[in-house]
Amino acid sequence: MENQDINEESINNQEENNVQSQAAAEDNVTATPSAEELLAEEKDRYIRLYAEFENYKKRTSKEKMEFFQYANQDMMVSMLGVLDDFERALKEIAKNGNPADLQGVELIYQKFKNKLTEKGLKAMEVKAGDSFNVDFHEAITQIPAPSEDLKGKIVDVIETGYTLSDKVIRFAKVVTGN
Repeated sequence: MENQDINEESINNQEENNVQSQAAAEDNVTATPSAEELLAEEKDRYIRLYAEFENYKKRTSKEKMEFFQYANQDMMVSMLGVLDDFERALKEIAKNGNPADLQGVELIYQKFKNKLTEKGLKAMEVKAGDSFNVDFHEAITQIPAPSEDLKGKIVDVIETGYTLSDKVIRFAKVVTGN
């Protein structure tokens, strides 16, 4: 009796397995993609890959342009000290010096400044009374405002700020009123 129960049980298990394998075989037949589906999938993959490559080309082109635009930034920053020295020399020669010496140094200064301007260097236009902006100015110190309208504004410009192709390479050093 036990053997008969075991035989019946194994026959039932085999029948269940056969039914499951037939159902799986039917699913496999319907799950196999058609040629149109494969073509659409490959076309979609190709379009995505093409778009990704176009984005890569644009990004590298932009990076290359930025590199060339800012490649001489370090040289420009180092030249700002020389430009400041020229400005100080011009002030001193104007006070104590010979007008011919002043004219000669001024010509050299203008030529030097024009060459830097050709390469994209621009001096920031900052004057007393302008609003303080942390994107362009660096506050060295605060002093009591000489008048009410100068509170929170620039009172004096200590050092000129410069931009290189719309990028700040040296902030203008200013004194603000409080």
